[in-house]
Amino acid sequence: MIGFIGLGNMGGPMCQRLSAAGYEVVAFDIDPARTEAAVAAGATAANDVADCAGRADVLLTSLPRPDHVQAVMVDGGALAALRPGSMWVDLTTNRKEFVAELAAQAPDGVDVVDAPLTGAVDGARNGRLTLFIGGEEAPVTRATTILEHLGTVIPAGPLGTGNVVKLVTNQLWFVAAAAIGEGFALGMSHGVELGTLYKAICDSVGDSFVARHDAPSIFAGHYDPSFTVDLCLKDLGLVEELQAGVEAPMLLTDAAHAAFKDAGERYGTDVGELHVAKRLEDDTGLSFRLAGDWTAPWEVTD
Repeated sequence: MIGFIGLGNMGGPMCQRLSAAGYEVVAFDIDPARTEAAVAAGATAANDVADCAGRADVLLTSLPRPDHVQAVMVDGGALAALRPGSMWVDLTTNRKEFVAELAAQAPDGVDVVDAPLTGAVDGARNGRLTLFIGGEEAPVTRATTILEHLGTVIPAGPLGTGNVVKLVTNQLWFVAAAAIGEGFALGMSHGVELGTLYKAICDSVGDSFVARHDAPSIFAGHYDPSFTVDLCLKDLGLVEELQAGVEAPMLLTDAAHAAFKDAGERYGTDVGELHVAKRLEDDTGLSFRLAGDWTAPWEVTD
Protein backbone atom coordinates (compact mmCIF):
# COMPACT_ATOMS: atom_id res chain seq x y z
CA MET A 1 0.00 0.00 0.00
CA ILE A 2 1.27 3.45 -0.96
CA GLY A 3 0.29 6.40 1.18
CA PHE A 4 0.25 9.83 -0.46
CA ILE A 5 -0.03 13.07 1.52
CA GLY A 6 -0.20 16.39 -0.34
CA LEU A 7 -2.34 16.41 -3.46
CA GLY A 8 -1.69 19.88 -4.88
CA ASN A 9 -0.46 20.94 -8.30
CA MET A 10 2.34 18.36 -8.26
CA GLY A 11 1.17 15.78 -5.73
CA GLY A 12 -2.29 15.32 -7.23
CA PRO A 13 -1.08 14.25 -10.68
CA MET A 14 1.66 12.05 -9.18
CA CYS A 15 -0.84 10.28 -6.94
CA GLN A 16 -3.13 9.70 -9.90
CA ARG A 17 -0.28 8.24 -11.96
CA LEU A 18 0.51 5.72 -9.22
CA SER A 19 -3.12 4.65 -9.06
CA ALA A 20 -3.14 4.30 -12.85
CA ALA A 21 0.00 2.15 -12.61
CA GLY A 22 -1.94 -0.36 -10.53
CA TYR A 23 -0.75 0.52 -7.03
CA GLU A 24 -3.16 0.48 -4.13
CA VAL A 25 -3.02 4.06 -2.84
CA VAL A 26 -4.43 5.69 0.28
CA ALA A 27 -4.41 9.47 -0.01
CA PHE A 28 -4.96 12.59 2.06
CA ASP A 29 -4.92 16.35 1.55
CA ILE A 30 -6.01 19.15 3.84
CA ASP A 31 -8.32 20.22 0.99
CA PRO A 32 -11.15 17.63 0.79
CA ALA A 33 -11.74 18.40 -2.89
CA ARG A 34 -8.20 17.27 -3.72
CA THR A 35 -8.68 14.06 -1.78
CA GLU A 36 -11.93 13.48 -3.64
CA ALA A 37 -10.11 13.93 -6.97
CA ALA A 38 -7.57 11.29 -5.94
CA VAL A 39 -10.37 8.93 -4.93
CA ALA A 40 -12.07 9.48 -8.29
CA ALA A 41 -8.79 8.41 -9.92
CA GLY A 42 -8.65 5.17 -7.91
CA ALA A 43 -7.22 5.97 -4.48
CA THR A 44 -8.80 5.39 -1.08
CA ALA A 45 -9.29 8.35 1.25
CA ALA A 46 -7.49 8.44 4.59
CA ASN A 47 -9.09 10.08 7.61
CA ASP A 48 -6.04 12.19 8.42
CA VAL A 49 -2.27 12.22 7.95
CA ALA A 50 -1.61 9.74 10.77
CA ASP A 51 -4.18 7.33 9.36
CA CYS A 52 -2.58 7.62 5.91
CA ALA A 53 0.89 6.94 7.29
CA GLY A 54 -0.24 4.07 9.50
CA ARG A 55 -1.80 2.23 6.56
CA ALA A 56 1.13 2.74 4.20
CA ASP A 57 4.00 0.42 3.36
CA VAL A 58 5.57 3.33 1.50
CA LEU A 59 4.50 6.86 2.44
CA LEU A 60 5.07 9.70 -0.04
CA THR A 61 4.74 13.33 1.02
CA SER A 62 4.56 16.18 -1.51
CA LEU A 63 4.27 19.43 0.40
CA PRO A 64 5.09 23.07 -0.39
CA ARG A 65 7.45 23.93 2.46
CA PRO A 66 9.55 22.45 5.30
CA ASP A 67 7.12 23.87 7.87
CA HIS A 68 4.32 21.91 6.20
CA VAL A 69 6.44 18.76 6.56
CA GLN A 70 6.77 19.60 10.27
CA ALA A 71 3.01 20.03 10.54
CA VAL A 72 2.29 16.70 8.85
CA MET A 73 5.06 14.43 10.04
CA VAL A 74 5.55 15.68 13.60
CA ASP A 75 2.57 17.76 14.69
CA GLY A 76 0.10 15.60 12.76
CA GLY A 77 1.63 12.35 13.98
CA ALA A 78 2.41 10.82 10.58
CA LEU A 79 6.02 10.00 11.43
CA ALA A 80 5.12 8.24 14.68
CA ALA A 81 2.36 6.31 12.90
CA LEU A 82 4.72 4.60 10.43
CA ARG A 83 5.05 0.87 11.02
CA PRO A 84 8.32 -1.13 11.21
CA GLY A 85 9.27 -2.25 7.71
CA SER A 86 7.65 0.77 6.10
CA MET A 87 9.38 3.67 4.37
CA TRP A 88 8.89 7.42 4.10
CA VAL A 89 9.80 9.14 0.82
CA ASP A 90 9.74 12.93 1.09
CA LEU A 91 9.18 14.55 -2.31
CA THR A 92 9.18 18.06 -0.82
CA THR A 93 11.93 20.52 -1.65
CA ASN A 94 13.23 20.54 1.88
CA ARG A 95 16.11 21.42 4.16
CA LYS A 96 18.86 18.75 4.17
CA GLU A 97 19.41 18.90 7.92
CA PHE A 98 15.70 18.79 8.66
CA VAL A 99 15.24 15.58 6.67
CA ALA A 100 18.08 13.98 8.65
CA GLU A 101 16.57 15.21 11.91
CA LEU A 102 13.21 13.63 11.13
CA ALA A 103 14.84 10.41 9.95
CA ALA A 104 16.51 10.15 13.36
CA GLN A 105 13.09 10.48 14.99
CA ALA A 106 11.45 7.78 12.85
CA PRO A 107 10.29 4.61 14.60
CA ASP A 108 12.70 1.67 14.61
CA GLY A 109 12.62 -0.27 11.35
CA VAL A 110 11.40 2.68 9.25
CA ASP A 111 13.57 3.82 6.31
CA VAL A 112 13.67 7.41 5.09
CA VAL A 113 14.77 8.82 1.73
CA ASP A 114 14.46 12.28 0.22
CA ALA A 115 13.40 12.52 -3.41
CA PRO A 116 12.59 16.10 -4.43
CA LEU A 117 11.76 16.55 -8.07
CA THR A 118 11.71 18.88 -11.02
CA GLY A 119 9.72 19.05 -14.24
CA ALA A 120 6.75 21.30 -13.50
CA VAL A 121 3.06 20.47 -13.57
CA ASP A 122 3.14 19.06 -17.11
CA GLY A 123 5.95 16.71 -16.09
CA ALA A 124 3.88 15.49 -13.15
CA ARG A 125 0.86 14.89 -15.37
CA ASN A 126 2.81 13.03 -18.03
CA GLY A 127 5.35 11.07 -15.99
CA ARG A 128 8.30 13.13 -17.18
CA LEU A 129 9.67 14.39 -13.90
CA THR A 130 13.26 14.08 -12.78
CA LEU A 131 13.63 12.95 -9.17
CA PHE A 132 16.81 13.28 -7.11
CA ILE A 133 16.91 10.59 -4.46
CA GLY A 134 19.11 10.50 -1.39
CA GLY A 135 19.47 7.69 1.12
CA GLU A 136 20.93 4.28 1.79
CA GLU A 137 21.15 1.81 -1.09
CA ALA A 138 18.38 -0.64 -0.10
CA PRO A 139 15.60 1.90 0.54
CA VAL A 140 16.68 3.92 -2.50
CA THR A 141 16.29 0.81 -4.63
CA ARG A 142 12.91 0.07 -3.08
CA ALA A 143 11.66 3.60 -3.63
CA THR A 144 13.00 3.78 -7.18
CA THR A 145 10.72 0.99 -8.39
CA ILE A 146 7.77 3.21 -7.45
CA LEU A 147 9.18 6.58 -8.44
CA GLU A 148 10.10 5.42 -11.94
CA HIS A 149 6.38 5.62 -12.74
CA LEU A 150 6.73 9.37 -12.24
CA GLY A 151 9.85 9.97 -14.34
CA THR A 152 13.62 9.58 -14.31
CA VAL A 153 15.22 8.83 -10.93
CA ILE A 154 18.78 10.04 -10.28
CA PRO A 155 20.57 8.71 -7.16
CA ALA A 156 22.22 11.71 -5.48
CA GLY A 157 24.07 10.13 -2.57
CA PRO A 158 23.38 9.90 1.18
CA LEU A 159 20.17 11.10 2.81
CA GLY A 160 19.66 14.81 2.21
CA THR A 161 21.71 15.07 -0.96
CA GLY A 162 18.58 14.75 -3.06
CA ASN A 163 17.58 18.14 -1.73
CA VAL A 164 21.02 19.62 -2.38
CA VAL A 165 20.85 18.54 -6.03
CA LYS A 166 17.29 19.84 -6.36
CA LEU A 167 18.25 23.22 -4.95
CA VAL A 168 21.21 23.50 -7.33
CA THR A 169 18.89 22.87 -10.29
CA ASN A 170 16.46 25.49 -8.97
CA GLN A 171 19.33 27.90 -8.35
CA LEU A 172 20.22 27.75 -12.05
CA TRP A 173 16.57 27.86 -13.11
CA PHE A 174 15.91 31.02 -11.10
CA VAL A 175 19.00 32.75 -12.50
CA ALA A 176 17.79 31.98 -16.04
CA ALA A 177 14.22 33.05 -15.26
CA ALA A 178 15.42 36.35 -13.83
CA ALA A 179 17.61 36.93 -16.88
CA ILE A 180 15.25 36.14 -19.73
CA GLY A 181 13.10 39.23 -19.27
CA GLU A 182 16.25 41.33 -19.39
CA GLY A 183 17.19 39.67 -22.67
CA PHE A 184 13.76 40.36 -24.16
CA ALA A 185 13.93 43.99 -23.03
CA LEU A 186 17.44 44.49 -24.40
CA GLY A 187 16.59 43.17 -27.85
CA MET A 188 13.21 44.84 -28.19
CA SER A 189 14.55 48.20 -27.00
CA HIS A 190 16.89 48.13 -29.99
CA GLY A 191 14.34 47.31 -32.66
CA VAL A 192 14.18 43.48 -32.71
CA GLU A 193 10.69 41.97 -32.81
CA LEU A 194 9.95 39.59 -29.93
CA GLY A 195 9.11 36.67 -32.23
CA THR A 196 12.43 37.04 -34.05
CA LEU A 197 14.29 37.35 -30.78
CA TYR A 198 12.63 34.26 -29.36
CA LYS A 199 13.47 32.12 -32.39
CA ALA A 200 17.07 33.29 -32.21
CA ILE A 201 17.29 32.45 -28.50
CA CYS A 202 15.89 28.93 -28.97
CA ASP A 203 18.20 28.21 -31.92
CA SER A 204 21.40 29.47 -30.32
CA VAL A 205 23.59 29.30 -27.23
CA GLY A 206 20.88 31.34 -25.49
CA ASP A 207 18.58 28.31 -25.41
CA SER A 208 17.43 26.91 -22.06
CA PHE A 209 14.58 25.16 -20.25
CA VAL A 210 13.35 28.60 -19.26
CA ALA A 211 13.27 29.70 -22.91
CA ARG A 212 11.49 26.56 -24.13
CA HIS A 213 9.18 25.84 -21.20
CA ASP A 214 8.69 29.08 -19.29
CA ALA A 215 8.81 31.89 -21.84
CA PRO A 216 5.45 30.85 -23.39
CA SER A 217 3.83 31.65 -20.02
CA ILE A 218 5.25 35.16 -20.34
CA PHE A 219 3.98 35.45 -23.92
CA ALA A 220 0.50 34.31 -22.83
CA GLY A 221 0.46 36.83 -19.99
CA HIS A 222 -0.36 34.49 -17.11
CA TYR A 223 3.26 34.07 -15.92
CA ASP A 224 2.58 30.47 -14.76
CA PRO A 225 0.55 30.63 -11.54
CA SER A 226 1.13 26.89 -11.00
CA PHE A 227 4.43 27.84 -9.32
CA THR A 228 4.31 31.04 -7.31
CA VAL A 229 6.82 33.71 -6.44
CA ASP A 230 6.38 32.60 -2.82
CA LEU A 231 7.70 29.12 -3.68
CA CYS A 232 10.61 30.68 -5.59
CA LEU A 233 11.52 32.75 -2.55
CA LYS A 234 11.21 29.71 -0.30
CA ASP A 235 13.62 27.74 -2.47
CA LEU A 236 15.99 30.68 -2.82
CA GLY A 237 16.02 30.97 0.96
CA LEU A 238 17.08 27.32 1.18
CA VAL A 239 19.73 27.96 -1.47
CA GLU A 240 20.96 30.90 0.59
CA GLU A 241 21.41 28.57 3.57
CA LEU A 242 23.55 26.27 1.42
CA GLN A 243 25.58 29.26 0.22
CA ALA A 244 26.85 29.73 3.77
CA GLY A 245 28.93 26.59 3.28
CA VAL A 246 30.66 27.92 0.15
CA GLU A 247 33.69 30.14 0.61
CA ALA A 248 33.07 32.23 -2.48
CA PRO A 249 30.58 34.94 -3.46
CA MET A 250 27.65 33.83 -5.61
CA LEU A 251 26.84 37.06 -7.37
CA LEU A 252 24.38 35.70 -9.94
CA THR A 253 22.44 33.74 -7.33
CA ASP A 254 22.25 36.80 -5.10
CA ALA A 255 21.07 38.92 -8.04
CA ALA A 256 18.35 36.43 -8.93
CA HIS A 257 17.22 36.33 -5.30
CA ALA A 258 17.00 40.12 -5.27
CA ALA A 259 14.99 40.10 -8.52
CA PHE A 260 12.43 37.66 -7.10
CA LYS A 261 12.20 39.66 -3.87
CA ASP A 262 11.47 42.72 -5.99
CA ALA A 263 8.77 40.82 -7.90
CA GLY A 264 7.17 39.76 -4.63
CA GLU A 265 7.19 43.32 -3.30
CA ARG A 266 5.63 44.67 -6.50
CA TYR A 267 2.99 42.08 -7.28
CA GLY A 268 2.58 39.97 -4.14
CA THR A 269 4.03 36.52 -3.58
CA ASP A 270 0.96 34.51 -4.58
CA VAL A 271 1.37 35.35 -8.29
CA GLY A 272 3.08 33.30 -10.99
CA GLU A 273 6.85 32.90 -10.82
CA LEU A 274 7.48 34.68 -14.12
CA HIS A 275 6.36 37.99 -12.73
CA VAL A 276 10.11 38.29 -12.30
CA ALA A 277 10.10 39.07 -16.05
CA LYS A 278 7.02 41.30 -15.85
CA ARG A 279 9.18 43.76 -13.92
CA LEU A 280 11.04 44.49 -17.17
CA GLU A 281 7.80 45.03 -19.07
CA ASP A 282 6.56 47.51 -16.50
CA ASP A 283 9.88 49.35 -16.20
CA THR A 284 10.41 49.70 -19.97
CA GLY A 285 6.81 50.05 -21.16
CA LEU A 286 7.34 47.08 -23.50
CA SER A 287 4.89 44.22 -23.94
CA PHE A 288 6.09 40.62 -23.96
CA ARG A 289 2.79 39.34 -25.41
CA LEU A 290 3.41 37.14 -28.43
CA ALA A 291 0.72 35.47 -30.52
CA GLY A 292 0.95 31.69 -30.62
CA ASP A 293 -0.50 28.41 -29.44
CA TRP A 294 0.94 28.68 -25.94
CA THR A 295 -0.60 25.79 -24.03
CA ALA A 296 -0.47 26.42 -20.28
CA PRO A 297 1.73 23.91 -18.42
CA TRP A 298 -1.19 22.61 -16.35
CA GLU A 299 -3.12 21.87 -19.56
CA VAL A 300 -0.40 19.90 -21.36
CA THR A 301 -1.61 16.34 -22.02
CA ASP A 302 1.27 14.81 -23.99
